Amino acid sequence: MLSFSVDRQKCTCCGQCALDCIVKIIAMDDGYPAISAEKESSCIECQHCLAVCPTGAVSILGRNPEESFPLAGNFPSPEEMEILIKGRRSVRQYRDENVKPELIQRLLDVSCHAPTGVNSRQVLFTVVDDKKIMAELRRETMEGLARLSREGKLPHGREYFNDCVRAWEEEGVDTIYRGAPHLIVASAPHDCPTPEADCLIALAYFELFAQSLGVGTVWFGLAKWTFTELVPELRGKLGIPENHLIGYVMGFGMPEVLYHRTVQREPARVARVSWPEK
Repeated sequence: MLSFSVDRQKCTCCGQCALDCIVKIIAMDDGYPAISAEKESSCIECQHCLAVCPTGAVSILGRNPEESFPLAGNFPSPEEMEILIKGRRSVRQYRDENVKPELIQRLLDVSCHAPTGVNSRQVLFTVVDDKKIMAELRRETMEGLARLSREGKLPHGREYFNDCVRAWEEEGVDTIYRGAPHLIVASAPHDCPTPEADCLIALAYFELFAQSLGVGTVWFGLAKWTFTELVPELRGKLGIPENHLIGYVMGFGMPEVLYHRTVQREPARVARVSWPEK
């Protein structure tokens, strides 16, 4: 049941919820919005109707509009967003401490608002939130990679992992997880509309919000290859469902390094389209 309801004391009958409904199942019934029972199954649960109502009269899925954050005047300025995006850095130096559990939970609760294809919302965040568990994962990862390296079983194109093993065994340097105290894996079912894109978008949201909270992040391509190609038994230990595609892996923690300014990039590479006239 959608539990779609309208507070007629607040509703102005503006029709914005019907106009903005993606699947066009909201009708203005006697001047007020309504969804017929036979159309409820078409709802993708985007909650646009709740968000677009100017007076907070519309409720769906049992949500109370008063518990939503008001948007007017609360967005960061364009300049603030520009600095956040340009100031984001891949952090490879971390404090040897756990991030506070409530901070991690806040990061996850916000990141799950990232858009997904057809609003499927099936991204799973698998999180290592204790540095002691992370140390065990690091140890087993290196043992598995070292075994492949010794036996000459690293596949073509993954020879770089020989250097990772050497750096760990000879210098104690972790080039897979970069010493991060925490790990997050974004995965989604293979049969959802856009599993890989959904995961990447979710982690991008996670990273930017983490930056705003003073939490450092780094994308782990080597860890993704490890879990999906080289030491796949690790994904089982992490509890990632077999029917899931791993979109990407990210490390995070409180940074040991402080950056003071944005970097300077070359202008964007742009190909502008000119449509040929008939």
